[in-house]
Amino acid sequence: PDWNKAVSEAEKIVGYPTSFLSLRWLLSDEIANVALHLRKLVGSNHPLLKTAKSLLYNGRNNMQAWGLIVLLISKAAGHLNVEEMEEDKAAGVLHSQRALAEVTEMIRTSHLVHKGMVNIYPGLYPEPVVLNDMTFGNKIALLSGDYLLANSCMELAALRNQDLVELMSSAVRDLSEAEFVGRRDKQNNALPSKHCDAIEDWTWRNVLSAGSLLGKSCQGTLKLAGHGIELQEQGYKFGKHLALAWQACLDLEPFVAGTQYVTGAMFNLTSAPVLFHLQHDPNLFTEIEAGIESVHNVDYEKVHTIVSAGPGISLTKKLQKEHSQKAMEVLQVFEESDARTALSNIIVAMADF
Repeated sequence: PDWNKAVSEAEKIVGYPTSFLSLRWLLSDEIANVALHLRKLVGSNHPLLKTAKSLLYNGRNNMQAWGLIVLLISKAAGHLNVEEMEEDKAAGVLHSQRALAEVTEMIRTSHLVHKGMVNIYPGLYPEPVVLNDMTFGNKIALLSGDYLLANSCMELAALRNQDLVELMSSAVRDLSEAEFVGRRDKQNNALPSKHCDAIEDWTWRNVLSAGSLLGKSCQGTLKLAGHGIELQEQGYKFGKHLALAWQACLDLEPFVAGTQYVTGAMFNLTSAPVLFHLQHDPNLFTEIEAGIESVHNVDYEKVHTIVSAGPGISLTKKLQKEHSQKAMEVLQVFEESDARTALSNIIVAMADF
């Protein structure tokens, strides 16, 4: 199944639009104000504009499908001893599980918006107009990210489940910690660390930045449904492995034919193909060291050519397949259902380049 078809069919199963950016959000005064302010940034090169565009982009890298994953795993597992009022009968999930799916998306989105801030240091923008644009963009990124995070905390608190609050708080902590892993340039863009095991380094970075949130959300939704610790742990494993398979898939996009990658465009220097190549041939560090001040100084066309000719692509495909298979294995714990089939289809479609 292709990606868009797999996602749209999955949405029908849980009656859930892929994005939390539904009408009740888009029509709120706060989001309307943010949109008005964003218009003032058009023409500047503040990264927040790129973030806003990527959030609305409906493709494989659209992380807003995470709420959908949480609801599908909720429906696949079913629920025990829950009051009838709490159930959304049409979708087969609980109202609290739907709220948790929204919380997951809000936390993820707020993190992406906060990452769109620029580190302004003396001398970086000598022109006052550019400096003003960048400062204004930072204020919008900070405030809109905080707004989403505060709303997610409010929704989480309303569920009145202390264990769930603790679990999701630890996922937010992991997201923050991910921003301090390894070497960074002056804008906090990640750079590969020397003498690291490629798989260990990549897994550590991406469990913190993605696997933890999706894993703990899947774990939390099973907790809400009254399932035991063992099944909750299976939920965590499913979310973690799915997020890692997803990340490996995104890492491959610049290196496979038929994607939207433009020659010479920037890509993640700590992506799996690059890390695998560095382990195979440390000489590539010579090219990457040019990015110690700013990753923009790296010759991406040259790095792309070198990595494309090495073993990194095939090793990343293998890595993606391994995590997809582990996620598929966990799915077998659940009884056969339309929700389980939808999750299988999403995993298959994810790797279908």
